[in-house]
Amino acid sequence: MLNDIAIIFILGIFMALIFEKIGLAPIIGLLIAGIIISPNQMNLVSEDIINLSSDLRQIALVTILTRAGLALSFEKLKKVGRPAILLSFLPASIEMLAIIFCAQRFFSIDVIDAGIMAAVLAAVSPAIVVPRMIKLIDEAYGVDKNIPEMILAGASVDDVFVIVFFSSFLSLKTGGQLSAMSFLNIPISIITGIIFGIIYGRILSVLFKQININEIYKTMIFIGISFLALDLQKLIESYIGFSALIAIMAAGMTINKQNPKLAEELLFSYNRLWKVFELFLFVLVGISVDLAYVKEAGFLAVILIFIGLIFRMLGVNLTLIRTKLNKKERLFTSLAYLPKATVQAAIGPVALQMGLASGNLILSVSVIAILITAPLGAILTDKSYKKLLKKS
Repeated sequence: MLNDIAIIFILGIFMALIFEKIGLAPIIGLLIAGIIISPNQMNLVSEDIINLSSDLRQIALVTILTRAGLALSFEKLKKVGRPAILLSFLPASIEMLAIIFCAQRFFSIDVIDAGIMAAVLAAVSPAIVVPRMIKLIDEAYGVDKNIPEMILAGASVDDVFVIVFFSSFLSLKTGGQLSAMSFLNIPISIITGIIFGIIYGRILSVLFKQININEIYKTMIFIGISFLALDLQKLIESYIGFSALIAIMAAGMTINKQNPKLAEELLFSYNRLWKVFELFLFVLVGISVDLAYVKEAGFLAVILIFIGLIFRMLGVNLTLIRTKLNKKERLFTSLAYLPKATVQAAIGPVALQMGLASGNLILSVSVIAILITAPLGAILTDKSYKKLLKKS
């Protein structure tokens, strides 16, 4: 196992640096590093290392959503209002419907398998979006109309919304039942998550004011409570809807409101932690990939992904109707909502691990989506924000 971790670290960092040098997203290098060393390809690591992936996926999601929460402001979100709420579910819903319709015809799979694939593909990537929106806030681009905050909030809740649908479709596929209550649980999960997050965010703000400890210990306590929130979700989800991921983000926002200096310290620590978890997450996804299935999905997968992106951009523009954003700002918001990486890496391998017949296909399409949209979204966002957004 130690040899496997050493290979992951060395080759992962090497490939990430190469891709960064040529102007592409480093996560593509991490993904390719995983594919190279996979037991399915060069067999440089053992299959035992894949057992780590489930917990690391959870840690990665916790880390990225905490970063988003710590960078968000309740006051600015109030100003954004309706568009931020619509961005959290409308583009993903429209994209999922398009993918469900097309996937059944492209790959001859049933509607439930198509739903699982659509839920995996529909989420925007916080790994790409969050650091870029934080950069825009720091550089004061689009802040007059709170565009970075709107995209940050919408993208973060979008992930939770899609994950709820993924779990519902997976439950159906494995013998469970889908009822009206399953969909009613989505707003209930969001509301209870926000309430819980505000409560424990306030408690941590007060606690860290009273106790003088260094930022690493503070970060570890915050992470520990976040993991407990995930366990709480498992304990109570059969009784009431509760989203631990929403709670974690709401806690970060509460700390930002109560104690901005503390939020800045925690954000610095989480940014450093993310580098480690990001490396593991994307290399492990690459390790899970079998290139034979990627080749089989091939051209049809690429077409499906671009169809999804077109409908996602349509959804984004629908959410921005009757807002003060001009054409350039609407175009930027659409481009910022294109990249897919984190959630696809986090839940893409789940269907395969659960032994579903469509598991390899779903994972392969997820990987192709990351390879296409992560660099596309990152490059378009980086190259366009100074031209499309107004600097305050």
